[in-house]
Amino acid sequence: MSVPARAYLSIGEVLTKLRGDFPDITISKIRFLESEGLIDPQRTPSGYRKFTGTDLERLRYVLLAQRDQYLPLRVIKENLDALDRGLEPAPSGGVAAPRPSLARIDGDIAPSAFGDSSEMRLSREELLKASGLTENALVELESFGLITPRGRHYDGDALAVGKAVTEMNSFGIEPRHLRSFKSAADREIGLIEQVITPLTRQKSAESKARAQEVQKEIASLSIRLHASLVRGGLNRLR
Repeated sequence: MSVPARAYLSIGEVLTKLRGDFPDITISKIRFLESEGLIDPQRTPSGYRKFTGTDLERLRYVLLAQRDQYLPLRVIKENLDALDRGLEPAPSGGVAAPRPSLARIDGDIAPSAFGDSSEMRLSREELLKASGLTENALVELESFGLITPRGRHYDGDALAVGKAVTEMNSFGIEPRHLRSFKSAADREIGLIEQVITPLTRQKSAESKARAQEVQKEIASLSIRLHASLVRGGLNRLR
């Protein structure tokens, strides 16, 4: 998404906004932090830096971490990387912690949980550590299509699947037993796709927005239906 021209700040304007809280800040300091990879402002065709509000807040974070926590730039950079990937920065001597969440209403997954894709980005090592999966189990889940990396990283959905599989494994349920879950999910996705395709084929923004809302609602209802069927089946076993 393009940013309006005056949404950008010059390096002098950034300096003015920061100086109230950080009297010692200088243009040289800002340029140094850029050279260290802590900020990455865009450039005009003539080479002048142009900062966004996000760049400004990132600078505030760096300067506060230096002043109040005495953190070295290496640690600050690691913390910023964790934040960029949807993680909680690591405590001293620890590791970055994932923070996945699903919106719930009365025990059901709310439609809003099926909205935008997860911004969390985990390395393979981070996924294994956070989920409790073994390397062999992850390889098996990937072969069955239950977990799929997004480029070089794994998202919050992969973590949720990994955690669920790990907990189910404590009951003797192995990844190979879970292929039917993937098949069932694919069928549900196909059904939702059939319903929203007429809307997605329309070019208007209203139709696209409506398609997204219908997608969320049906996904939420399908989870509710699945849970009710499983609960009803288990009740008949008693």
